[in-house]
Amino acid sequence: MITSGFTYVAFLIFFAGLTVWVEKKYGGKFFKYVPAVVVIYLVAMLFSTFGLWEKTDSVNASYKALKGNLLPAMIFLMLLKCDLRKILKLGPKMLLAFFGAAISIGIGFIVTYFVFKGLYEAETWKAFAALCGSWMGGTGNMVAVQGALNVSDAKLGYALLMDSINYSIWVMMLLALVPYASKFAKWTKADTSVIDEIGEQLAKDQEKVRKNIEFSDLILLLGTSLFIAAVATFIGGKLPHSDFLSGTTWTVIIVTIAGVIGAMMPIAKIPGSSQISNTMLYTIVALIASRANFAELAQAPLYIVSGFMILGIHGLVLIIIAKIFKLDLFTCGVASLANIGGVASAPILAAAYSEALIPIGVLMAMMGYVVGTGGGLIVGKILSIM
Repeated sequence: MITSGFTYVAFLIFFAGLTVWVEKKYGGKFFKYVPAVVVIYLVAMLFSTFGLWEKTDSVNASYKALKGNLLPAMIFLMLLKCDLRKILKLGPKMLLAFFGAAISIGIGFIVTYFVFKGLYEAETWKAFAALCGSWMGGTGNMVAVQGALNVSDAKLGYALLMDSINYSIWVMMLLALVPYASKFAKWTKADTSVIDEIGEQLAKDQEKVRKNIEFSDLILLLGTSLFIAAVATFIGGKLPHSDFLSGTTWTVIIVTIAGVIGAMMPIAKIPGSSQISNTMLYTIVALIASRANFAELAQAPLYIVSGFMILGIHGLVLIIIAKIFKLDLFTCGVASLANIGGVASAPILAAAYSEALIPIGVLMAMMGYVVGTGGGLIVGKILSIM
């Protein structure tokens, strides 16, 4: 049994790294539908269930210090690739589809929570807020909302479960609909000629970006992110607190603003921010899972059913938006997956239509990082007063 805080952290990071290496080395259908981040969460939770480590003072202190300080640094780095100027190049219809998808997801959470409210455990709204953050952005937004609202690690287990099972089936459905794109466009009377032009323009812009990562890049990005995290934590602790706006919530808001501003500055052109932020993300996910327990997931079937209802409402609202504003299936599908799946899956769906459209999938997914945390917090606030 592990009792040392350093050994506990070292083991979790080693396990996370090993899982990512196995995914990259062997891949296969398993990791296609169950991403490494989900495997890390479930297996780390299994280790916790069987008591591989003990919650000693050393372990608890290491968990609190590492998770609390890495989270704001990760958010800042994650947002450096989200240049709002590039996002605006997507055009009004794609932006409409993206925000329509995000709003419909929020509606899905609110309606589903209202219908099943009497069956959920206490503070389920916090888990839904975290999952909403993920389904409007990505896993990074989920852990940001988790930190901001102090969602229990056990409750986050439900969110990760839904994020894995419901998300996987949704991806398969969207990929299965690709052959019907022309029929859908005919039904909505959509004009698809603009999409190819935007895809080619974004691809040309991407070719100008430096891709080789140097040591100076990594240490500058790491140092900057940690320093901004420290400053944001200090300021967040000084601002007025309430039941909803804690010091951590303020910290998340501050680093989100800093990241959006940083994305339009020279630091955003330095390669390596995605690699460092992903390292932080996987470490945080492993830490969160290490405090959860499978015995606490007694209501898993109810949450999975809830996930399908949320996605069903999201899909229905998005179809109505498509019909009204004459949107094509590619735009709607990628907008949906840019929210729900993020940068890991939106480009895959875009490629299923055409490789030239991959940059659109990437950029739309990046936009989710900007709105995911705020969207999750807003939906959480609404659910908390229901």
